[in-house]
Amino acid sequence: MTSKRTFFLIAGEPSGDSLGANLMAGLKKISETEVEFVGVGGPLMEAEGLKSLFPMSDLSVMGLVEVLPKIPVLLRRVRQAADAVIARKPKALITIDSPDFTLRVAGRVKQALPDLKTIHYVAPSVWGWRPERSQKMARCIDHVLALLPFEPPYMERAGMTCDFVGHPAVAAEQATNVQKETLRKDLGLGDARVVTLLPGSRVGEIKRMAPVLGAVVLKLSLEEPDLQFVLPAAGAVIGPLRAAVSAWAVQPIILDPSGMRSEDAEMRKRTAFAISDLAVATSGTVSLELAAAGCPMVIAYQANWMTTRMVKRLALIDTANLINIVTETRVIPEFLFENCRAELIAPAVLDLLRNPDARRQQVQACDATMELLGRGQADAGTRAAKSVLRAIS
Repeated sequence: MTSKRTFFLIAGEPSGDSLGANLMAGLKKISETEVEFVGVGGPLMEAEGLKSLFPMSDLSVMGLVEVLPKIPVLLRRVRQAADAVIARKPKALITIDSPDFTLRVAGRVKQALPDLKTIHYVAPSVWGWRPERSQKMARCIDHVLALLPFEPPYMERAGMTCDFVGHPAVAAEQATNVQKETLRKDLGLGDARVVTLLPGSRVGEIKRMAPVLGAVVLKLSLEEPDLQFVLPAAGAVIGPLRAAVSAWAVQPIILDPSGMRSEDAEMRKRTAFAISDLAVATSGTVSLELAAAGCPMVIAYQANWMTTRMVKRLALIDTANLINIVTETRVIPEFLFENCRAELIAPAVLDLLRNPDARRQQVQACDATMELLGRGQADAGTRAAKSVLRAIS
């Protein structure tokens, strides 16, 4: 009888938790031997059978300044996770995004167990900024699972193997007409036009973006009084989010996932995207979730002064949006850093709301992006699982 395979997975934020859960489901589905999972993850990975060593929220920190007070906790968690991997000696260590944390763990593990196969899920965007990261990563990572089709050559040049496994956003179940009608009725939206607001899934993002979005909502309401605003919330930040939004002059409808199964909350969020005429979103992977739902968007992002200066100095491209990057267009408007101001964002939103041709052009770019990222092929979790099993064979 073949022995059980143990995989140690580490995810540090909600997007990584989703990737890890899909990968775990894929491994359970296609592995010829029984598999077990240990490591660090969130509710989605725990639902697939992982018992997290410590709360994933300990690692969900973004920004150069924001991370400083968290350094002692993060370093302690690095040692704790690495020691757990070394003690367990799994079949493979799979680190998922969050490179500032996960690659530190992988480096400690690789020193102690040089023959252990190390796999990193999500290639660093070396095509966008800090290209030297691939060489640094190659010191502790053997194999990479890439979300974008043009990334493998960058990783291979650094000495790692790499497979493009597709992006999970393309395989996410989308809302039916019945689900869309039901949500409209439940939220009392009637036939009103809907703008979805996405201030981010981290407390730091919400603190920075909520005042901006609140001002945008006020300006839009003065111009288009019949607009309805919907704000899908991440469960981990519902308290800070409600506190931040309470100061807005115009209150949105908050979709609170508390008490819901994670998959039901995600489906409701995707349904909200599908009924929206447009979204105003904090820059990140949520743009691909919006694209999968065919929702036009305006992207905004604000960081602290130090992070802004660092990113602008090191950036190799003039856009942060994956739809713009993948389609080699600039069809998605972006208001980043010092341009992340309500007086700039609100007119762009109004222009899109009043211009169906511009929204149609966006939807076409979104559809093209989904095709390039693997729509119609095997789901990303299964493709990632096949790549993992090839890497350890």
